[in-house]
Amino acid sequence: MNAEITLAGTEFVQRFTATRRGARLARRLAVHQLDEWGVPYGSELSDDVAVIVAELAANAVVHGYVPGRDFELRLQALGAGGVRIEVSDARGERRPEMCEEQAGAEAGHGLRLVEALAAKWGVAERVVGKTVWAEIGRNQEPGR
Repeated sequence: MNAEITLAGTEFVQRFTATRRGARLARRLAVHQLDEWGVPYGSELSDDVAVIVAELAANAVVHGYVPGRDFELRLQALGAGGVRIEVSDARGERRPEMCEEQAGAEAGHGLRLVEALAAKWGVAERVVGKTVWAEIGRNQEPGR
């Protein structure tokens, strides 16, 4: 990853409707924010963050949906090319887990992508709902 974030501690926070359109907008705004922080579109870091945001936002829409509730995206620049990604939804009783590998399964592999791209990731409970987070950066080894 050849991009350098020099604005350590800088945050981006936005709520989105819990729809496919909201998930798509979250991904687009995430890479736009990275570009504002000096991480160009199409760089390895930008592309990896886009995949992670897309997967976590899609999970928030599909599995964390509560009628009338939005989901939230938070990006935090960690400096030295690092980014913390958090996606929070309103449903707390279902914790994201890796799916069982099933022959012919077309869905359920998104968290495997997150695990492969992130240096670490996890789930944090909230008063209402949960936050799934991932940290990614140039100097970090992928894997949980």
